[in-house]
Amino acid sequence: MSLFEKDAPRPLADRLRPARLADVVGQDHLLGADGPIGRMVAAHRLASMILWGPPGCGKTTIARLLAQATSMHFEPLSAVFSGVADLRKIFDAAKKRRDMGQGTLLFVDEIHRFNRAQQDGFLPYVEDGTITLVGATTENPSFELNGALLSRCQVFVLRRLEDEALDILTARAEAALGKKLPLDDEARQALKAMADGDGRFLINLAEELAILPDGTRLDIAGLTAAVEKRAPLYDKAQEGHYNLISALHKAVRGSDVDAALYWLARMLVGGEHPIYIVRRVARMAVEDIGLADPQALVQAIAAWDAYERLGSPEGELAIAQAVIYIATAPKSTAAYRAFGAARRAAKDSGSLMPPMHAVNAPTKLMRELGYSEGYIYDPDSPEGFSGLDYFPDALPRETFYRPLERGFEREIKKRLDYWDKLRQRKSEDKPE
Repeated sequence: MSLFEKDAPRPLADRLRPARLADVVGQDHLLGADGPIGRMVAAHRLASMILWGPPGCGKTTIARLLAQATSMHFEPLSAVFSGVADLRKIFDAAKKRRDMGQGTLLFVDEIHRFNRAQQDGFLPYVEDGTITLVGATTENPSFELNGALLSRCQVFVLRRLEDEALDILTARAEAALGKKLPLDDEARQALKAMADGDGRFLINLAEELAILPDGTRLDIAGLTAAVEKRAPLYDKAQEGHYNLISALHKAVRGSDVDAALYWLARMLVGGEHPIYIVRRVARMAVEDIGLADPQALVQAIAAWDAYERLGSPEGELAIAQAVIYIATAPKSTAAYRAFGAARRAAKDSGSLMPPMHAVNAPTKLMRELGYSEGYIYDPDSPEGFSGLDYFPDALPRETFYRPLERGFEREIKKRLDYWDKLRQRKSEDKPE
């Protein structure tokens, strides 16, 4: 590291990287004295491994510290930015180190990004000990990695960081910053919920909060406002541009077809790019009409496609046709509101596992762990409906989608009401 690099500012998350394996939080089941990786380190002999876990749980840090603890050369590599030429250079250098008596720990971040042929390229070098491979992935190795590579590596599952680990990271961040975070007790809990098990994200949020003026003390609402600020939607110099698209959208929403055509024409005459307009028309179709008329989105996408094929001015007629269709279609925001409610529930509930009957079990290990147990194939049931609950076990059922008695949603509501009755009946028929 040069003198200038040493003095350059570093993100808090980088400054707080653990210097010892004992400082890594939340992964004691692997790194502790009785854990499989802990035992390897104690024996000073590492096997090639795949670290599978969510973002921010410490995969990169663990790999770096494993190399340090076993006196191996640490060679980091990103599968996103690297190719065969990079791998050849690394393997050649590793061979030379081995001849000099030093091993090489090759850490491959996002190893699942390498294709199968590239993954096969690791095999001879892993087998003859030229490298000890430590791959990191957020994806299920059973699906993303070659069977041949998996058979030569041990797979270790890292856990998302729980509250206790996040509390430790928060305390470390405050110590490094030299100040307490400006949060009340409820906001501190909310900060951990926002991190959702991602330690790096928690530290980044802490660094952002630390720059708030002295004397600030945030509640949950204040915390949310502080960390979710977004850039302004548009530049003041382009106000007319956004006023006109707003007028078109509101005219469509208000079923005023003639006004909608007027604002469409104004935008086209003014030189607005037709693709921008038709993209917004597609948004209107899903946001304001949805399943009250499923053909609205079909018309919008067809107009988009037609314009791209025909160009101006012929393709502009297709856009006008789509505007007429969606302006005269029945309106419903039921799908839009349902998805919004579902997103809020997803954020609030974190990373809950699907129920076992809702997940596939393509591998023997997954079947032994109970994956897919209790699943019923609905089309083979008497009513074509099993009544199984597909929400996470820890999350009570919620009703997000409430179709209106309007347009095609009338038919959808009938189906949902029928399935609700069947689900209730099957629930009552279950043995105690």
